[in-house]
Amino acid sequence: MNVNGKQYQSIWFDEALNSVNIIDQTCLPHKFETLILKTLEDTCHAIEAMQVRGAPLIGVAAAYGMYLALSENPEKVSPALERLLATRPTAVNLRWALERVEKALEEVSIERRSSVALATARELEREDMAICEKIGEHGATLLNEIWESKADKSAVLNVLTHCNAGALATVDWGTALSVIYKAAEKGIPVHVWVDETRPRNQGAALTCWELAQHGVSHTLIVDNAGGHLMQQGLVDCCVVGSDRTTITGDVCNKIGTYLKALAAHDNSIPFFVALPVSSIDFTLSDGVSEIPIEERSSEEVSHISGIAENGELLTVRMTVKDIAISNFAFDVTPARLISKIITEKGIFDAQESELLKLKT
Repeated sequence: MNVNGKQYQSIWFDEALNSVNIIDQTCLPHKFETLILKTLEDTCHAIEAMQVRGAPLIGVAAAYGMYLALSENPEKVSPALERLLATRPTAVNLRWALERVEKALEEVSIERRSSVALATARELEREDMAICEKIGEHGATLLNEIWESKADKSAVLNVLTHCNAGALATVDWGTALSVIYKAAEKGIPVHVWVDETRPRNQGAALTCWELAQHGVSHTLIVDNAGGHLMQQGLVDCCVVGSDRTTITGDVCNKIGTYLKALAAHDNSIPFFVALPVSSIDFTLSDGVSEIPIEERSSEEVSHISGIAENGELLTVRMTVKDIAISNFAFDVTPARLISKIITEKGIFDAQESELLKLKT
């Protein structure tokens, strides 16, 4: 991703320093800071505190966590796997990546475990970048079709997105935002409506920051404005990401996605979901009843962080004390509301017969 004219990844391994590095996303958009992960617990904290977030990025970070754990103690494979698996329950890429590392470690001598784990993590890092770029290329063809069908070529292509499914949610490029970046590269005049995405405001803090860094036109909107914009003919399509998708095409994504899909369906607006095949859970068929939905701290709802006029970062409480708060982090959009699923292997309908083609 572009950061002030310099290329960065959300996570990377520095060979010279032998270090695992991340962008601390909890500091954005007010400060750009990087951190070095030194231990298993550093990695678990980074995932739990959302210094790294987004299903693909969580998976790669967990793989690097295994390397750091085995560098400390190469005998503790199982405890390290269990600790990392417990960090975030919803995103399936976490389990998928750890299974890749676990398989790579089969019949490997204790002395070689950390080096094999590192090699696997670096392989996953490279794969993720290539996968996300492919997702963008496939998805851009859909946006181009919509653009070509527009009668008024003096207008823009209005795309609505929810949460952050950009480079910050992956190693680089992103999923939903990769589609937008690739469309912009093709010369399509894309404008993005960015949902603020309460309660952590990933749209406001992260997606807007990313789009600005890449010079893509965008406007921040409150979470409940999407339906109104659709009714007014100001949205041409929606593109979102996914933390877990069932074999039948139900999509789990940031809370509020379901409501956007309902509004899009009611207004006959295409609703696209961009995701790597690794985000498909081939063991699940009913997203509503089978996908575990993470509940996060009530303080994410009762408090909000921002920057004061003097530049000081502040966190303030917005509610009365001791109020009852429910903070579900995700919801499930049924397959019937999804127009197409965009993957690195192509574009598919949200149905079992199609998604089974992706099972390897």
